[in-house]
Amino acid sequence: MELQVTNSPFNQEQVELLNRLLPTLTDSQRSWLSGYIAAIQGTAAASVATAPQANTAAIPVPAALAPKEVTVLYGSQTGNGHGLSKKLSKKLEEIGLVVTMSSMSDFKPNNLKKLQNLLIIVSTHGEGEPPDNAIPFYEFLHSKRAPQVESLQYSVLALGDTSYEFFCQTGKDFDKRLEELGGKRLTPRVDCDVDFDESAAEWMNQVLQSLNEAGAGSSVVESVSAVALSDSTESEFSRSNPFQAEILENLNLNGRGSDRETRHIEISLEGSNLQYEPGDSLGIYPENHPQLVDDLIAAMGWNADEVVVINKHGEARALRDALLRHYEITVLTKPLIEQVVKISGNEGLRKLLEPGHEQELRTYIEERDLLDLVQDYGLQQVAASDFVSILRKIPARLYSIASSSKAFPDEVHVTVRTVRYEAHGRDRYGVCSVQLAERLEAGDTLPVYVQHNPNFKLPENPDTPIIMIGPGTGVAPFRAFLGEREETGAGGKSWLFYGDQHFSTDFLYQIEWQRWLKDGVLTQMDVAFSRDTDKKVYVQHRMLERSKELYQWLQNGACVYVCGDEKKMAHDVHSALGAILEQEGGMSPEEAAEYLGLMQQEKRYQRDVY
Repeated sequence: MELQVTNSPFNQEQVELLNRLLPTLTDSQRSWLSGYIAAIQGTAAASVATAPQANTAAIPVPAALAPKEVTVLYGSQTGNGHGLSKKLSKKLEEIGLVVTMSSMSDFKPNNLKKLQNLLIIVSTHGEGEPPDNAIPFYEFLHSKRAPQVESLQYSVLALGDTSYEFFCQTGKDFDKRLEELGGKRLTPRVDCDVDFDESAAEWMNQVLQSLNEAGAGSSVVESVSAVALSDSTESEFSRSNPFQAEILENLNLNGRGSDRETRHIEISLEGSNLQYEPGDSLGIYPENHPQLVDDLIAAMGWNADEVVVINKHGEARALRDALLRHYEITVLTKPLIEQVVKISGNEGLRKLLEPGHEQELRTYIEERDLLDLVQDYGLQQVAASDFVSILRKIPARLYSIASSSKAFPDEVHVTVRTVRYEAHGRDRYGVCSVQLAERLEAGDTLPVYVQHNPNFKLPENPDTPIIMIGPGTGVAPFRAFLGEREETGAGGKSWLFYGDQHFSTDFLYQIEWQRWLKDGVLTQMDVAFSRDTDKKVYVQHRMLERSKELYQWLQNGACVYVCGDEKKMAHDVHSALGAILEQEGGMSPEEAAEYLGLMQQEKRYQRDVY
């Protein structure tokens, strides 16, 4: 639609300029322009009594009215922080702000003192540690080199899991340190549990409103509702709206006589439009074990058919169904016990929470569940509706994807080790792994979504050599890596370090590795079967045995990928890499650590650990 000169306050030249400009503007540019014009009018009205009339064509844009710049930094291990950052950045741009979004590993720390508005979204990994791509910025900020930032406004969204003792610790550390350096909080920090959608949306709304009130954005601020991490051009199915996917195959990969059970699950994505790349994860929403649910209801004397409300929107379900499919009942946390004390007044639990009893509390909640809690502390008087109101939603389980979509269109494969053990006089089991092993078969469905992980990706150059270290189920993404490289004809060399207990029963995907070795897709493979030798041998021992060649691969630009257990294996592998750099490269421990840190920054050292 063109502007007409008739009855217009513009002359012909202005009309032509406007007709060329207006059709090219985006919605966010139109929104900013509206706010800018309103701001100019407000400034003019305030100064008209004192300011002499001037040639308006010569008036520069006032600095205070120029679009404000906002930097969004994210530190993310699994991709949630990255997804939220994209969502926030889009909203900020829509109110006319100039946004720079960056992973913390790509941000130049010396630019910190130049920033005026900084928004941090960061997860906590392991026992209170920053995720890999946040480590360089975290260490800089907590060093003597960190500058004073008195002109900085900031806010932190912390992602975490209340089942860990150091809940959202990294976000708390960033928030505290920026304050110590002189920064001013734009809005208070928000700490999110695994079900972060609503709390993240509330934080975003607070940030948008605060920036708007500070005159940083346009006067129109649309609130953020459900935080969907998928882009509008992608599948309608996401973390908050999972796809009911059909199971195609459910096989045990371990041989007869193994004391392990590892399921290979092939799942159909047909009709979902869900897309994934090697390195991404599949989120599965599991169900609690029916026996545990029934035992809990019986222990509390509840009615399985009683209707309870399960969310803020008033959605209701029968109690048994809610405990089976909606609530987490297998994990005890300090915040949960604090809530139990509030609704029950139980003195025994109150004492357990008192200062000086921290180790006693840690010992109690380890490997115990809700049934233990209600039986041990006699909580039978609590009504079902009150009890479920303090339970958190059952979190999805993330599994590294073990397939290439190019090799298996409309399918996704995962590798899941079944968890079973005895503790405190009762049999225990992994919620999702046992459901997959015992209660689901081909033809059944389960709710899934794709969790994109930009921090664990094949190198862009297909000729780059790769070193993959993945014992046990940690080998899953490397099946996807090699499947992808086979389909794309990538020319780079590849080296796999794999380990498990026994060669004869626990060599996962053995035939496929051998075929890829024969075809040249996999250049070489070193294996460590810890129970087949008198002295236990693990993948890090094989790495050290091949230290000279491995160092040469690193010198030739190889990318290193580690997947699996974070608490022990990943630390041992990291130490082995450092030892190889010292031994073969003549580096000091400090130089080796710096070399590995640089590899992480260059995305040549990536980890998917849990």
